[in-house]
Amino acid sequence: MFIPQVDVPTLSNSRSSFIPPLQLDRPHRFSFDVSGVAGLLGGDDAVSAMGAVHVYGNRRWLGWYNTPGSFQIAKRFSSFAQSVPSRGHQTLFSRRVTTDPSAFFGTVDCKGPKFRAAHSGTVIQETSYIATLLMKECVASDSEGRVVPGRRTQPVGITIADLGQAPASEMRPARSSAFTLLFAGVSIAVNIGTFSLCGVCGDWYASSLILVGIVASGISCLILGSADFVFTHPEPANGSPAGDGILGSDKDIVLLRGTEGAVNSITRGTFSLRFSSEAHYALIWWCSVLFFIQFITQLLFISQASSFGQVMFLTSLGVSALYDAWLSSWDKEKIHRKLVFERVFENPRLTKYTLGTRTTAVVFMLLTLQPQDPTGLLNELLPNDTEVWKQWKATILEQLHHPRDQFLSEIGDLDRFTEQERHLLGLLYEDARAAYRATVTLSRSINCDFSFPCRNYLNTHRTSFLQILVLIYSQLYQVTYSLPRVLNPVTSSFLCHFYL
Repeated sequence: MFIPQVDVPTLSNSRSSFIPPLQLDRPHRFSFDVSGVAGLLGGDDAVSAMGAVHVYGNRRWLGWYNTPGSFQIAKRFSSFAQSVPSRGHQTLFSRRVTTDPSAFFGTVDCKGPKFRAAHSGTVIQETSYIATLLMKECVASDSEGRVVPGRRTQPVGITIADLGQAPASEMRPARSSAFTLLFAGVSIAVNIGTFSLCGVCGDWYASSLILVGIVASGISCLILGSADFVFTHPEPANGSPAGDGILGSDKDIVLLRGTEGAVNSITRGTFSLRFSSEAHYALIWWCSVLFFIQFITQLLFISQASSFGQVMFLTSLGVSALYDAWLSSWDKEKIHRKLVFERVFENPRLTKYTLGTRTTAVVFMLLTLQPQDPTGLLNELLPNDTEVWKQWKATILEQLHHPRDQFLSEIGDLDRFTEQERHLLGLLYEDARAAYRATVTLSRSINCDFSFPCRNYLNTHRTSFLQILVLIYSQLYQVTYSLPRVLNPVTSSFLCHFYL
């Protein structure tokens, strides 16, 4: 049989016939540039600077620069947009949207210490961020305040916060007027300058990428800063007792004194961002999209720019990163404390004491607050349950229920205790007497005398009233300069006594 021979092309011949050869030396322009990963760098400082839009009054208008860290900002805006807001009951474009700014500011875990009410018996295990700010404001001072004489083992700092009247249940505190215009103006000018130079030189890749960063940051600051920064706290029910209570831990304690509404503003007050409508709130998600577009475009196309364009691009990022680093270096917590206590509470009076032992501190708190049920509060603060402590607690409670002219004038029969136990009881009673003497000194002070008719006015306007006295004194000094110099020390001591 005849079998015809057919020429079958080999694999190498077919490949060479249909697939063009790979040219490794072929010139090309597209490549990844190291400067494109700038969107991954400087994210923490950029987010901190972006979060300052509600701290500084003019920050929302000063975001027009090519900020680095666009990828990190995009993620933070995305998580903020996905947070569950509290909504109204109107239409899409009219109902207001209130959301927690902690998802953006990074204060989610800033819970306050435990609070125990002295009269109502309320116990709040975790208070608000405002309580944390109050605790840190009291601890921030290195001074020990008024040191109470007595035995000293484990000193306890107690700060008495006289809150006065409660702030409004909803208010918009004035923002800080820190001078940031100069540094922001330098960053904005450099970014606009680099964008213009790239355009004049015909490098549209670098010019466009800088413009994308400027637009993304500027629009996002405008949208985020257009929301109202609102402080709210729940209003108490009618007929509620005084809100006095104990806030703090073992070493640092704050005694809150004021109405129920004033104490609620500390323990349950919150900051929130209020958008005018849901459509306005939805723009937060588009801010995340803008920053993500900035990150992708700068990553892929910066390599297409010329060497001069890449230098200009890095210059804009470098100056912007320096501005973000300077803005984020400010102590935001200190600014928050100033915002709360100067704008919301109008400088409440804080009086600090340092007591030598915890026993002295507990008696001092009981005598100062005068709780309705001191037994439960005493057992919670001092859980010791030995016979010596039971005897001591019974004596203290008897004194609180039936006050006498002389504190601890009768301490009962101690014959059933051993010599060591009687010695311990003597130390504990001496601690209680030291606390009583400190309370008497406190009650005699003009700043803490509740019978003084102008106390609330002086609490609120203490600084301005002192300034008026100093002004009067300075005028009297000029008039009485020729009089005996003994007048000046007398007047000065009067002013110091009044202020302290």
